[in-house]
Amino acid sequence: MLEEQLAGVPRAARVAEIERELLELYRDPALTEKPALLEQRGGAYYSEAAIGLVASLVTDDGAVHEVDMRNGSTLEGLAADDVVEVPAQVGAGGPVALAQAPLAPELLGLVQHVAAYERLAAKAAATGEAATARKALLAHPLVGQYPLAGELLDRLLAAGAEVPA
Repeated sequence: MLEEQLAGVPRAARVAEIERELLELYRDPALTEKPALLEQRGGAYYSEAAIGLVASLVTDDGAVHEVDMRNGSTLEGLAADDVVEVPAQVGAGGPVALAQAPLAPELLGLVQHVAAYERLAAKAAATGEAATARKALLAHPLVGQYPLAGELLDRLLAAGAEVPA
């Protein structure tokens, strides 16, 4: 399995390509059947979830869906513009997050840690700053070690990432 993963195209890259192709197919108003390409995407019930979400946006039915959205004041301890995945009532005006209990301290710390990584990674992608990319890797809870962060950054650069030194 590891050999297959190391030699093959990463799943995220393949899913991104499939989604680009699907969006192109969905531009055709004459499309009335589920594209066969959707089967290659994977993700259980993805199409049903997507259709339900779009239906709520169009029909303003107020159904509850799990969505990724700006935190606002939904989860205490996170910035308003951090992205969270929460149940939300969805209508024509978009999603409105349902009230959430505060995260347990041990979970809040981890979520804040990942949010810091995401902010730094986004900044590194936008600015191309290698130092910020290294900080992002150091902030990631699965990396967090200077030598490992350096090795990963070197591998990113060797793979063609456009991050200036």
